[in-house]
Amino acid sequence: MRTGTSTFVIRWINFLTMLLAVAVIGFGVWMSTHHDSCRKSLTLPVIGLGAVIFVISIIGFLGALKNNPILLWIYLILLCLILVAVLVFTVLAFIVTNSGSGHDVSGLRYKEYQLQDYSSWFLKQLNNTHNWERLKSCLVKSDDCNNLAREYKTLKQYKVARLTPIEAGCCRPPSECGYPAVNASYYDLSFRPISSNKDCKLYKNSRAIKCYNCDSCKAGVAQYMKIEWRVVAIFNVFLFVVLSIIYFVGCCARRNAAKSREKA
Repeated sequence: MRTGTSTFVIRWINFLTMLLAVAVIGFGVWMSTHHDSCRKSLTLPVIGLGAVIFVISIIGFLGALKNNPILLWIYLILLCLILVAVLVFTVLAFIVTNSGSGHDVSGLRYKEYQLQDYSSWFLKQLNNTHNWERLKSCLVKSDDCNNLAREYKTLKQYKVARLTPIEAGCCRPPSECGYPAVNASYYDLSFRPISSNKDCKLYKNSRAIKCYNCDSCKAGVAQYMKIEWRVVAIFNVFLFVVLSIIYFVGCCARRNAAKSREKA
């Protein structure tokens, strides 16, 4: 790659990523002003990510602008660490999300989920009392369960609905309990459950309780996390390829900058 081309590409790539970093930091600051504690918990990671992107980008931008091989060396080292981190996270994400799937239930258009089907990492995180209490408080505040009665106004509509993993696991008792559904948010609990599943006794019709303490709810969250992590992992494969190309161009820019300094 020609001397001017590589430095020009690196300069503009890092200028654009600096703008992206400012946007990410701004989004994190906006989240910090939000009253929802669930969103506030993501504030520091988002701002930290934006700050890291900004620092690396400005080093790469100045290195290419000044044709400085030292700054470009630092930029390449930091970029290499990011590449390694992305690769490790992607591999782990595929491993963690490799197990666990839903079970078909006769008469239902959605699946039900069992916690033991998922990886030991998910089990450890979701069975941790502190982690689950925090997640549960966010689930209670969300509209996942509260919207069911408004979305499905008749029992017939509810029975043919395609519920999400969280709706299927947290908003209703497992089908094996045998509780008759009165509507989308209320079950007749006067019937003796036909299953020994402890979730049958944990479910309550109260909006603050539902099945949030059930293993079926944890399984629904695990399935949701699995889907989200798999999407992130696939995106990371694309990101790794793009960063590898940028790293290659950065190597050319550093080499060309070093040659320019030697000639000078």
